[in-house]
Amino acid sequence: MTETDRPVTKPGEALIRIRRIGICGTDIHAFQGNQPFFTYPRILGHELSGVIESIGDNEYGLANGDEVAVIPYLECGTCIACRRGKTNCCTKMKVLGVHEDGGMREYIAVPADHLIKTGGIPIEHAAMLEPLSIGAHAVRRADLEPGENVLVIGAGPIGLGVMACAKDRGANVIAMDINEERLQFCKDWAGAAHAVNAANEPLKQLESVTGGELPTVVFDATGNARSMTSAFDYAAHGGKLVYVGLVKSDITFHDPDFHKKELTLLASRNATKEDFRQVIRMVKTKSVDLDRYITHRASFENAIDSFETWLKPESKVIKAVVSIDG
Repeated sequence: MTETDRPVTKPGEALIRIRRIGICGTDIHAFQGNQPFFTYPRILGHELSGVIESIGDNEYGLANGDEVAVIPYLECGTCIACRRGKTNCCTKMKVLGVHEDGGMREYIAVPADHLIKTGGIPIEHAAMLEPLSIGAHAVRRADLEPGENVLVIGAGPIGLGVMACAKDRGANVIAMDINEERLQFCKDWAGAAHAVNAANEPLKQLESVTGGELPTVVFDATGNARSMTSAFDYAAHGGKLVYVGLVKSDITFHDPDFHKKELTLLASRNATKEDFRQVIRMVKTKSVDLDRYITHRASFENAIDSFETWLKPESKVIKAVVSIDG
């Protein structure tokens, strides 16, 4: 560990004492040194909750001592996306823990308008708002209607969040993965009505559970080029395909089939404050069980050793959290 000075806040910022840090795949890859979007050295941590140590007068109802979650997407506020309210895809986007130093430290300075008060939610659960909000944003992008057959490909933390949010919107959720244990978790935790193993003629399975019509919305949360390409085959005529994960390569599709189905292809990036508020509502109404979503925990002092363990598939990590107490 390295000792650094406590951050000095700028006008409009709050000083946050970090209490919990969620760990995601990006953090694991960056820890290994093979994250292509990173520059090193970098302080990780973008799934953050903590307590306001100091804040000045503000219009957000925030005060010293408030428990908060951090919205880690720092937008410019002036580009074409920001002017249209799409701050999540700002042309100059900087994400804490990715493009700028994040919250895997005791204190961090954050713009006050990037804090959400989380009173009534356990501090550990508040750190989970960010990954679940990514799922909430994807579901909002798809404009789901109750009763729709929805396929979510990928049973990792983000895919599970998409499933939970789609279920909350009244959709009939179908989970797809190649891991049978994860598929069972999708049914038990996210309330997926059906589970499809992608290694066993998935198209036939989908036709069977949808009466031959296929899902009207398909979400791919794998970040796998092969899966993302195959996803075009799984959407119904007139349906939508939403890419939640991303991959650093080209994705291709057969245009006659795409045109024949009149598919809508959507990308979903990051989340907005509206999505965070949606997840807070779900947490408070017990629509999502975060105690079971979090499978591994470590103290800040033991985080490095724990990272080495979490890298191993046999650890069966779904979501890990690092705690900073004191």
